[in-house]
Amino acid sequence: MQVKTKSGGQPCARTFEAHDLLRLSALPAAHDAPAWLPRAFADAAFAVVRRASAPAGFIAVGFRGAQRSQRYGTFAAREAVLSAYSPEDLVDRPPNPERRRLKAFIALREIRARQCLDALVWGPTGSVGFELATAYPSATATSDLDLLIRAPVPLDRTHARALRERLSSIEREYELRIDTQLETPAGGVALGEWAQDKPRVLARSATGPRLVHDPWAVEANR
Repeated sequence: MQVKTKSGGQPCARTFEAHDLLRLSALPAAHDAPAWLPRAFADAAFAVVRRASAPAGFIAVGFRGAQRSQRYGTFAAREAVLSAYSPEDLVDRPPNPERRRLKAFIALREIRARQCLDALVWGPTGSVGFELATAYPSATATSDLDLLIRAPVPLDRTHARALRERLSSIEREYELRIDTQLETPAGGVALGEWAQDKPRVLARSATGPRLVHDPWAVEANR
């Protein structure tokens, strides 16, 4: 569900999460902003929520330019948020008709049609998610398909391996890379890493990356 603004133009009260896409009313002022940023913002007035701490009243966000190397992190005022999309909001959102034949969009449709991720809550991130939210053509013929799976409760490794194998089948069929992340209480964990029998896995959170034994036992990992 897209988050709308309240009457009177005030932003909705909501805790934004990493990978949410925010439509902003204005470009944040920053002395270190790159030269490409104003044009990129004019093309698509969106930023993605980053995994980073932010001052009160602000959100850590990132902007993307036309080139893969053009990425910029800063902070946006909460009051500047006009609307927002989470990854799961974008699963059923179609690309523009002329873009439907890109491999990443075909693969996304197949994952949904084949129910590769069972009843889990999930959605696209990265260039595919950005294009679905903004209609700006950010995906390319060689783009990876980035996915996020909500995992607030433990996902056993056997299930993780089954999910990974289904996605691997899509990768082989459509000759593209699918990068899937589990969103756990400890932060973002790569599905492929959790599917292996590693004693610890890397979890990325707002306080930085760390190795954890169990992404769902936050206290035990301290």
